[in-house]
Amino acid sequence: MADAAAILAGDEGIESVSHDGLKFWQFMVAGSIAGSVEHMAMFPIDTLKTRMQVLASGCGGSVGQALRSVVKVEGALGLYRGIGAMGLGAGPAHAVYFSVYERCKSLLGGNLPGHHPFAHAVAGVAATVASDAVFTPMDVVKQRLQLKSSPYRGVVDCISRIMREEGLKGFYASYKTTVVMNAPFTAVHFTTYEAAKRALMEVSPGGVSEERLLVHVTAGVAAGALAGVVTTPLDVVKTRLQCQGVCGCDRFTSSSIGSVIQMIIRREGYAGLMRGWRPRMLFHAPAAAICWSTYEAAKAFFQEINDNDTILS
Repeated sequence: MADAAAILAGDEGIESVSHDGLKFWQFMVAGSIAGSVEHMAMFPIDTLKTRMQVLASGCGGSVGQALRSVVKVEGALGLYRGIGAMGLGAGPAHAVYFSVYERCKSLLGGNLPGHHPFAHAVAGVAATVASDAVFTPMDVVKQRLQLKSSPYRGVVDCISRIMREEGLKGFYASYKTTVVMNAPFTAVHFTTYEAAKRALMEVSPGGVSEERLLVHVTAGVAAGALAGVVTTPLDVVKTRLQCQGVCGCDRFTSSSIGSVIQMIIRREGYAGLMRGWRPRMLFHAPAAAICWSTYEAAKAFFQEINDNDTILS
């Protein structure tokens, strides 16, 4: 997060300006902006990931083949089908995500000088449980719209049909899997990000103030790539549950993670659990860099406003 432990350096000469003392609503606005920018920018890669994960045959053996397949049949706009649902869900979910993270991190002492991986991991898990409750319904709509030959005309049609045919539980069939996936994802992500950022600040020869953007981008790439690959099997399970019964996708009698994993292994082998890991890594590495740098910039903006208000008062 933002210069999570304001390090004033004596011997090392490292200085980092903390932005963790913002108001709660400022964390929410900064998170909302960061999440929206991240997901909108990376949406085409997310579409490819969904296509590759959802069927045993996928839509091509590689990311390049999947891309050519979508563009050839549906045109470039096919990569953006469902982006309206993402627009509705990403902002509110990330507002909850980052504000809960910041509050929990502060309560657990994660803003104090030094490295606090436990505080960062626990705060990250709490944040994902809260934000997933907000985002999962729109994620279901998004992924169903992303499917090839999706039967839904748009976001409103998809929402109304799911509610009519499956009820409210249709929007939350994958919630348990999503939380089980995102809890370790977020723990790995936040811990890696904070550790990488701190390490980069310590070796930065020119001072953190001049290289803050590079630090955030580099740490974000490392955190996103590692967390994305590690949690791919659970992401496959989540995608299958969210898209079950649509466009020829398998329907499951149980939303149990174990039963879905067993079915995938039985039909596709263990390789089926890693389907789409490349586009997932290609999504999360730059997405994390975009999200963190945007979030940090928004926090710095709010901090400047707060500082000016303090001076004027």
